[in-house]
Amino acid sequence: MSVRRSTVIFAWILLLPAVLYVTVIVAYPLVDTFILSFTDASLKKTTKWVGTANYDKIFNATFAEVIIRTFVWTAFSVAIKMIIGTFGAVMLNAAVPGRALFRVLTMPPWIVPMAIGIFMWGWMYNGQFGMISGLLQNLGLVSGPVALLAHGSTAFWATIITDVWIGVPLVTLYMLASMQAIPQDLYEAAWTDGAGRFYRFRRITLPLLVPSMITMSMLSLIATFNSFDIIWILTQGGPNGDTTTMIIDTYRTAIGSKKYGEGAARAVLICIFLSIFCITYFRVTHRLASGESR
Repeated sequence: MSVRRSTVIFAWILLLPAVLYVTVIVAYPLVDTFILSFTDASLKKTTKWVGTANYDKIFNATFAEVIIRTFVWTAFSVAIKMIIGTFGAVMLNAAVPGRALFRVLTMPPWIVPMAIGIFMWGWMYNGQFGMISGLLQNLGLVSGPVALLAHGSTAFWATIITDVWIGVPLVTLYMLASMQAIPQDLYEAAWTDGAGRFYRFRRITLPLLVPSMITMSMLSLIATFNSFDIIWILTQGGPNGDTTTMIIDTYRTAIGSKKYGEGAARAVLICIFLSIFCITYFRVTHRLASGESR
């Protein structure tokens, strides 16, 4: 056996665990879900091939509202997390006394188990004994108890606020690590030339953070788009479906109504949307890398 052939075989042996993982954990369930989406699978014993009937049921006015709501919910949540997280990273990166303590204080929303944090926010949103309702009454902004989760518009923003609270620490730490990787020589040179703090941030920090911001935005987008726990624990998609996103609708259809075929079709649509996001991300990062290499 030649050296080259033995090297190739050894390389495939090293790749075998990853190949098995992708095949068993990712590829097989994905293909099975895709096939299931073309059937009328449910709790009944017999399963029939129905072609694109499940997809035909998806494309209606009601589901179109769910898709739009999902994109709006994701866009606002990710944007707010990125803005607050980046601003927080700038503050934590500043040379001020006690910044190590402030860095530790950013961790609780991320450390606390998600379900406990969500239940805590649910109590605060409660109209009878919630802190937010009581604060609004004490300030004279409302005349009586306000059940924030009982109204569509307020419930929608309440779920976004909760998602932002949970996601900001990760964004902050990621952006902080990216800022600390920027060479200090650039700041020293700019300071020697008389550049102010805002100018240094705008011309040095921000441009060098763009790749990290794009990466973090994509990771946050995927996690937020697939977010289930927050909405389900707080509102279960209500009231009147005003907080129902695609992942909630998929769960209700597949698990709640036991319509596995229709639920699989919705899951395939979610996968398509996220694939489009990922392809766009890779193209943007490739262009950025090509521009930096020139």
